[in-house]
Amino acid sequence: MPFERKSFRKNPAKDENLIYGIHSITESIQAGKDINKILIQQGNKSELFSDIIKICKERSIPFSFVPREKFSFLTNKNHQGICAFVSPISYHSIENILPQLFEEGKVPFILILDRITDVRNFGAIARTAFCAGVHALVVPATDNAPVNDDAVKTSAGALMHIPVCREKNLKSTLEFLNQSGLKTIACSEKSKNNLHEIDLTTPLAIVMGNEETGISNDIIRKCNDLVKIPLSFGVQSLNVSVAAGIAMYEVVRQRVIEI
Repeated sequence: MPFERKSFRKNPAKDENLIYGIHSITESIQAGKDINKILIQQGNKSELFSDIIKICKERSIPFSFVPREKFSFLTNKNHQGICAFVSPISYHSIENILPQLFEEGKVPFILILDRITDVRNFGAIARTAFCAGVHALVVPATDNAPVNDDAVKTSAGALMHIPVCREKNLKSTLEFLNQSGLKTIACSEKSKNNLHEIDLTTPLAIVMGNEETGISNDIIRKCNDLVKIPLSFGVQSLNVSVAAGIAMYEVVRQRVIEI
């Protein structure tokens, strides 16, 4: 009998720690659980839903409105028109981490990811960052790959050890880093200057951009420098996880530090 290939539908609830119901989600938020995203059924206008939306805005928890059919795919339980995905990690704040690094006498090395949407790219970058001694990853609250079980697995567990800072506004974050004495560098093929030609031994934050569009112009304008990784003629770009690895290990090379 010939082999028959079967298709199995992925179970998001298993992979991303799904919780559902108004009270369960409200209690999880109040208990300090870190939420990747909340899905709210379109058309729900009760006061309870308004309260949850207000909390999401205050705490920078991503949320979106989806049709009722979406919930049938997620669970057959009484979801009450709302589901949430709990993150397997706890998020941090860069405003708390940076002073601690200075107090410990460390030279800060921060990696900022501008809208990296592929989970496997994100996991691979996190793994390399942990190996290269990066002190923290900074990601936007929206338009970023979720920190879910797939990301943790791809990172080989690194995401359980390296601080991830989910920030509401990357432009404001860059302003804070600039004011704190860090050199902020955007890594993009748009630059004429090569990465290895600048000093990377100072307190530093490197920005890597979206897989398709790169770093947004608003973010580039907030950075101190714009640099590129030199490429052979005819090659336009590298996979973002590969480019991030090259950039991080150029920092390691210049600093000649023990990881």
